[in-house]
Amino acid sequence: MTPLPSLIDLPLQLRQPAVRDLAWVLLSPPLLAQSPWPQRHPLKASRWSQQPDALADWLIGVDADSHALQQWLSQRSIRRLGLYYERLWQFALHAAPDIEVVAANVPIRQQGHTLGELDLLLCDDEGTHHLELAIKLYLGRTQCSGVDPAHWLGPGSHDRLDIKLAHLGQHQLPLSASAQAQHRLSELNIQPPQAALWLAGYLFYPWQQAFAAPRGGNPVHLRGYWLHRADWTSFVRRDQGRWQPLPKSAWLAPARIEEEHLWTREQFSQWLAALPNEANAQLLVRMVEGPQHSWLEAERVFLVNDRWPAQPTD
Repeated sequence: MTPLPSLIDLPLQLRQPAVRDLAWVLLSPPLLAQSPWPQRHPLKASRWSQQPDALADWLIGVDADSHALQQWLSQRSIRRLGLYYERLWQFALHAAPDIEVVAANVPIRQQGHTLGELDLLLCDDEGTHHLELAIKLYLGRTQCSGVDPAHWLGPGSHDRLDIKLAHLGQHQLPLSASAQAQHRLSELNIQPPQAALWLAGYLFYPWQQAFAAPRGGNPVHLRGYWLHRADWTSFVRRDQGRWQPLPKSAWLAPARIEEEHLWTREQFSQWLAALPNEANAQLLVRMVEGPQHSWLEAERVFLVNDRWPAQPTD
C-alpha cells in the first residue's frame, strides 16, 4: 500500500530539504493497511494520482524555485512536526488539479469551549471530505510482541499508537458529524463531509529482538531500529558509513547531505561523548556516498537513554 509507487525514489533526487519533505509527505506509505475507520489519501481523486509524471514535474519545478513554498511555510509558526506535515499537505493540495481546499484547521466550539479542530476540508469529484492528517514515529517496547498497538510508544514515551488511534476514531473523525460541527459547516456553506484519516510515519523496532508489526500494519511501512545508549558500540560495529543526528525538523524525508555538511567520524564521536546520559531520544542516520558530492540516508535509528521508557506507559 504505497501511493504512487513509480515516484518512490523521487524525494532523494530533490536538492532542497523542504521540497524533499513535501515529496515525502505526498508519496510515503501509511503506517496502517487496515483500520476500523476509513483511510483516504488526500490526492485520491486528483489527476496527479492517475498521471504521476505530472506530479513529478510539479515537484521538480518547486525544487528549482521554492520561493512560494518557503513563503507559505513562513506564514505560520510550525515548530511542531505535525503542523509542518499539515502545512506541506495544504500547500500541495492548493496546487493539485481537481481539488478544492475549502478550509483547514477549523475549530469547533460549544459555548466558548473548543471541542476540537477539523484538520482539512476539501472537495473533489468524489464529494466533500473531512481528513485528519497525522505524522507519527513509534518505538516498539521490549518484552512485547509488537502485535498490539499498545506496544508502540512515541520517542518521549508519553504517546502510544493505540491511544492515537482511539483519539482519531472516537473523537477527531466523528467530530465533523457532531451538531456543533454541522452548524459551523453550514455557516461556511460546506456540505456534510465524509470523514477519513491519513496516518504516516515510521516504526522503529528493538534492535536484536524478534518483533512483529502492529495489528493492521502496512507491510511496506517505513521502519528503522532503536537501541539503548549502552548498546551503541555493539550496534555500530556491524556496518560502514557515517552517522550523524537529525534535528526534529528533518525527521520526515530521508536525509540527503552535501559533502561539506557531512560529519566526520570524529565529530560524531565528540557529539556522542558530550550527550548527557539522560538526554531525550536522538534520531541518528547512517549516510552513504551518493551522486554529485552528496551523501544519502541508508538507515535511521533512535538512540535512547538507558532508562527508556522512563515514563509510565499504562
